[in-house]
Amino acid sequence: MTHTEITTGSLHQLLSNMDDAEFIEARAALGRKISLYYIRTLIDQERLNEVVVEPLVRDPDRAAIQCLAASKVITISRLEEAHKQLLSGAVVLNDTATDIWLAVPLENPLSRSVESSETETIIYGAKDSFSEQIEQNITMIRRRLPLAELKTEKFTVGTLSKTTLMLMYMDGLTNPEFIETARSKISNIDFDQFLDSSQVAAFMEDHHHTIFPQFLETDRPDACANALGIGKLVILVNNTPYALIAPITFFHLFQSPEDYFLRWPVASFFRCIRYFGFFLSVVLMPFYVALATHHYQMLPLQILYVLLESRSKLPFSPFWEAFIMMITLEIIKEASLRMPTKTSQTLGIIGGIVMGQAAVQAGFASKVLIVFMGISAISSFLVPNYLMTRSSTLIQFVFLVLSAFLGIPGIIMGIIVFLIHLNGLSSLKQPFFAPVSPFYGKEWFDLFIRGPLTWMKTRPESLRPLQIWRYSKRR
Repeated sequence: MTHTEITTGSLHQLLSNMDDAEFIEARAALGRKISLYYIRTLIDQERLNEVVVEPLVRDPDRAAIQCLAASKVITISRLEEAHKQLLSGAVVLNDTATDIWLAVPLENPLSRSVESSETETIIYGAKDSFSEQIEQNITMIRRRLPLAELKTEKFTVGTLSKTTLMLMYMDGLTNPEFIETARSKISNIDFDQFLDSSQVAAFMEDHHHTIFPQFLETDRPDACANALGIGKLVILVNNTPYALIAPITFFHLFQSPEDYFLRWPVASFFRCIRYFGFFLSVVLMPFYVALATHHYQMLPLQILYVLLESRSKLPFSPFWEAFIMMITLEIIKEASLRMPTKTSQTLGIIGGIVMGQAAVQAGFASKVLIVFMGISAISSFLVPNYLMTRSSTLIQFVFLVLSAFLGIPGIIMGIIVFLIHLNGLSSLKQPFFAPVSPFYGKEWFDLFIRGPLTWMKTRPESLRPLQIWRYSKRR
């Protein structure tokens, strides 16, 4: 089909066996014929009558390109161009008087209304979220950053899906190295189908075998606008409501948009709670196994009596007791996600309360373990990033095995390996563990705490922005 001229026969052959393809032929003055080709499921049929049919009927003596002067008209000459226009929601027409082929974009704006984010819910702040329409998503970002410096570059990925991808950045602010790296990674993508932004991220990541996400996925336009304003890149993918933000660090996965709407002492407290909750979710159950298996002498006598009484009739070792209950909890969580909303709430109550109580009464788990497991499960949900929440489950199981064989030294060894691994990762070739390693002291005002906005006078040094100051004028 490459470099083939358009003919009526070639278009008929191209659209053969397509039930939703339409062909209309009308006779105009002086024996002229006007042929229309389109795919009705991809175009707005009301606009077809208004923009194409009515102007042609109103002025039958004029050439088609003159009748459609008020519309966006693209002149095409190759069959591959006609193929691309038809499948992108355009009407292709030919006027025998001029023998010129034209394409009029009439894409059907099929999209849901702007809704609140369901994955990043906040009390204060903007309530709008992205939809599956990429143009609408760009509009929501541009309303927050009405600047000519906000640039968008269009790419197409997927040999089958032909998915549109937009790279957004602030010209004169974002480090050009990031832009070139992103362009290179996008250009090197070679795959047939992309249905979600996470699939694009999988081909752009620096490290494919780690459990940590190297792109931040968000459906909030205010989060994207904030990222662009400090020198990051945003990648929008058509037909998915989630944008990609890069480069990021490990600590960005614990930040919530609401942090910047609350008073800074309150926001700092809850951010610290998130870090502590993540630490509890991966360490608490392994710590229980380590104490009950190797280090029971470290427990105070009163707590030891409680633990011995709770475990006196259990048939399993602490490791298998914890492992079975953790697997059961993951089964319940996964089932809750796959069930309808109302059913999943019932399933969560039954699984969390009834089965936990039944396991204790049946002698399969100790009361102490059930308490620790409940605290660990709730703590894991404090992390705002869903992908990070899922990753923490695997870390917990690794620490559990280490604690069963080596006790507390095993947990400490796991934490050291975990930190070494984080230090070796990168996002768009930028350090994933910054600003801890490498060290950037000023960025600690927005790391474990969220300092006052009036103190954040510079953009993050780790991003190496072209404009470091966040104020337009300096005294």
